[in-house]
This record gives sequence, structure tokens and C-alpha cells, in this order.
Amino acid sequence: MVKGSVSLIDHMGSDLSVVNAARVSFAKTSQWESIPEAGPTEGLLKYEDERLISYLAKHDHWSPFGHASAQFHIKAPVFVARQLVKHQVGLVWNEVSRRYVDYEPEFYEPTEWRLAAENKKQGSSDETVEYDISPLHENCKEVYQYMLKDGIAPEMARMVLPQSMMTEWYWSGTLMAFARVCNLRCKPDAQLETREICDDIDLAMSELFPHSWEALRE
Repeated sequence: MVKGSVSLIDHMGSDLSVVNAARVSFAKTSQWESIPEAGPTEGLLKYEDERLISYLAKHDHWSPFGHASAQFHIKAPVFVARQLVKHQVGLVWNEVSRRYVDYEPEFYEPTEWRLAAENKKQGSSDETVEYDISPLHENCKEVYQYMLKDGIAPEMARMVLPQSMMTEWYWSGTLMAFARVCNLRCKPDAQLETREICDDIDLAMSELFPHSWEALRE
């Protein structure tokens, strides 16, 4: 089964970037903590800077967290992408377009299907049944390819492809913006397939900005 993936492409800044964006209000600058005989050590914050980050997050002082950012390349089913693209503040999204490409589509094909939950606010329950939709996908793929061979434009032929088709995009954003995404989409009541993508983003951001991310995710 084709599954989603999250790859870190680039990042800017660090926990210290957040600290100094806040301290500039008082015309002050902090440095990494120094280790005897080694000097300033990247990634090691001073105690007062750790406290400052916690204070900023606790009191909703968001702007300093906008001075650090990350860029991801993500592959996931269309229905996951359509949930995540709703998050736009502080984020930039560029996705592959089937107006311009016509390579063979890939599909997300779970072998177990979750049953509907009794509580409509929760999309699915833990109960599952087996269901094979690969024949449907093969039919959609064949129709799509026949349409292309008949000269139909990719921007129209794509209409026959289902939401389970895999898509990919570059997603860039600030620490603040991705924290808002993960605070919502990593919750237990988020759709599993979407939560799996956001869990990977969550892990990557925690490694890049450990103090800020912990404070923003509490």
C-alpha cells in the first residue's frame, strides 16, 4: 500500500532566534550557553532564555515564534491534503498540478476500513472491516489513461480520479504556524491519516526547535 511521507527539506533559525526576536524589544541580544573550555555551544540555551520561551508561549506572544521556520515535502492522499491546506496563516503551499502532469496516478489503499463512530463529531471508531477497493482504482486509472490517449486535456481527464489518489506538495511555514497545525491535527480525534502526517511534522519540529516546540505544544 502506498503511504504518506514527510521529508524535511530546509529550515531557518533556532530556539535562539526566538529568544532574540523577543529580546530586541529591550535592545538586548542573548547567546548560546557556554561550556567551560568549549565556549558557546549551539543548541544549548541559557536557563533564563528557556524561561523566556515558556513565558512567550504561555502568554500567547506569538510573533517571536514567527522568526524560525521549516520547509517540508509531503506526499499524502488528496483527502488529507484538502484537510491540511485549510491552514493558511503563516504557511505557504505549492502542490503538483494534474493540469500539467499526466504520469500514472498512485492510490492510497487501506486494507482495513474503520467503521463510523456513534458520536458524529468523531469521524470513525476503532472497529474495522476488510474492504478491497483496488478494482475501483484500476478502473479509474484505465479510464484516465484512455481519456489521455483520446487527446483529452489532463486538466479535464483528472476529474475521474478519486480523492484516494496520492498528491505531493511543498509546505513552508513558521514555528508558530506549524504549532497551530499540530495542536489541532495531532489530537486523538483528528482523522488518522491526517494525524500520521502531522505526527511526522511534530517530530521534525521538536528536533529542530526543542525548547520552543515543547512550549508551543503544551
